[in-house]
Amino acid sequence: MIARLPLALLGAFALLLPARPALAQTPPVPVAMVAGDLRPGTDLTGQWHYSIDPYRAGMRGFHGEDANVTERRWAEVDVPAELRRNQQSLFEYDMAAAPIATLPGGWMTHAAEMRHYQGLVWYQRHFSAQPMAGKRRFLRFGAVNYRARVFLNGQFVGEHEGGFTPFAIEVTDRIRAGDNQITVAVDSAVDASSVPPPVTDWENYGGITRDIRLIETPATFVDDAWVRLTRSGRIAIDAKLNGTTAANALLRLTIPALGVTVSGRTDGEGRWHGETAAPRRLRRWSPEMPSLYDVTIEAGEDRWHDRIGFRTIERRGAQILLNGRPVFLRGISVHEEEFGNNPARAITPAAARALLAEAKDGLHANFVRLAHYPHGEVTTRLADELGLLVWSEVPVYWLIAWDNPATLRTARAMLADNIVRDRNRASIAIWSIANETPNSPARNAFLGALADDVRRLDDTRLLGAALLTDRSTSDGHPLMTINDPLADRLDVMGVNTYNGWYSPDRLADLPAIRWRVPTDKPLILSEFGAGAKAGFHDDRAAPQKFSEEYQRDYYRATLAMAERIPTLTGLSPWLLKDFRSPRRQNGWQQGYNRKGLVSETGQRKLAFDVLADFYAGRARHDAQ
Repeated sequence: MIARLPLALLGAFALLLPARPALAQTPPVPVAMVAGDLRPGTDLTGQWHYSIDPYRAGMRGFHGEDANVTERRWAEVDVPAELRRNQQSLFEYDMAAAPIATLPGGWMTHAAEMRHYQGLVWYQRHFSAQPMAGKRRFLRFGAVNYRARVFLNGQFVGEHEGGFTPFAIEVTDRIRAGDNQITVAVDSAVDASSVPPPVTDWENYGGITRDIRLIETPATFVDDAWVRLTRSGRIAIDAKLNGTTAANALLRLTIPALGVTVSGRTDGEGRWHGETAAPRRLRRWSPEMPSLYDVTIEAGEDRWHDRIGFRTIERRGAQILLNGRPVFLRGISVHEEEFGNNPARAITPAAARALLAEAKDGLHANFVRLAHYPHGEVTTRLADELGLLVWSEVPVYWLIAWDNPATLRTARAMLADNIVRDRNRASIAIWSIANETPNSPARNAFLGALADDVRRLDDTRLLGAALLTDRSTSDGHPLMTINDPLADRLDVMGVNTYNGWYSPDRLADLPAIRWRVPTDKPLILSEFGAGAKAGFHDDRAAPQKFSEEYQRDYYRATLAMAERIPTLTGLSPWLLKDFRSPRRQNGWQQGYNRKGLVSETGQRKLAFDVLADFYAGRARHDAQ
């Protein structure tokens, strides 16, 4: 019998299989499950068993079989009862006896030996279900970093690539009444074809980092819905049903607080578009008044709902207009894992509120750049609630494999997932398609495809990217120039500039730096910053780098430079809090990027007040 069991790791899983189950030969068709986090369901977070698999034994048999062959062999094995009773003595892996971790959260905090582990980890737990006839069931993951393969009751049900966007897998035909076993293979390893690439400036938190839920829907349900205020002042709705009765189905949208009701029928593909005039009593969403409305769409037995704000965002020349009025973006960049001194990229509502409140209330910000990947739904929903405009981006970062069609497919899928998930968030103002990517024909074609996708998926927001600049000299002063052809495709140009930190410029000379940029487009200084170790002080007239005084003086000088750029419409300095970055290993950083205005333990540095005072003054000026 043992000779018939080629795979040690999945052998432990296979012991729980029924005899000769049917296999899913191909993954189910992906679903959008927009606002799935608000649907009723079973919470599958909490305690899971986990086991490392450094040799990837669970993906291949001893003779090099691929995973599909291995799964088929296991499904054909009738496991005797005596093997079930003695699995610990016969198999190298036993998930039932494996260590336990609390999910969601990156595995670096599961145990000390997991701190620097990269590769494959298996997670498993049991849950009880009572499926109802005529209902469909989906496993929805908020995010799994980086690749996931999901098994239910020993059978492969689906997979996903990308560490920051949600995915849902239908398991209607796989779930059973009573006890069920879910197993997830999580692979954090990335390579040259991945998005992001292997070398980044943040920690790669492998694991299941956002909520896991089992969602039950009617046989036909609202899979995607996008409700917004058009620039012409009308409320528009696009919805898509998923199910066998999706065609020619009746839908009704209601916004009770506004007395709005719109009805219509889907086309042959289950899609519906509707519009109505916005009522006069509609309060438009803004940072000063972040008004949200309960919105419901009824379709047969399904009832979809969300909390949505209505506003317009557009560009006019070098201005950004919010609800038709110019707005200056007083921002800060934020990493998702910036909470606690031992983060695991498991952002709770309380943690998200603490971060965004530090920006909104502490810095007087009206804008956050959520770098460098899609942040969780808990964060973007809270930005809606608090009144913070958002720059949202995908991790097309640094040196992507521009010539690789598979990499482009991955990036396009991530971008689409991000936009479809968050199109209902009033806070999202800018979709960013790249950060600090070097100019080349292949890169321009790659990012051109992403730009086209943004225009196709959402024509109500602004398209941006964080660009690099060329440096030269003019009349004895440094001259910063944007010579990037991508700028022609964008609504908003972001520029990352670190003059005075990564350049030999004296801080006193920064205000004299000149900028040559297109005059017909808004410019955001999407990054600038200087590192400082909290608590390290240097009171000399010329303080050294990594002191709080140098960071303070750097901010003063850079803000003086910024005020001389005529087309400047916003700032998002780098960044709110110190965060882990394994590539930074000097004596001051020791695995952290220290450019935060707040330390990883929550201590504000001197530069915090410099930026807060600047933004407070700017807010008073803009309110006049």
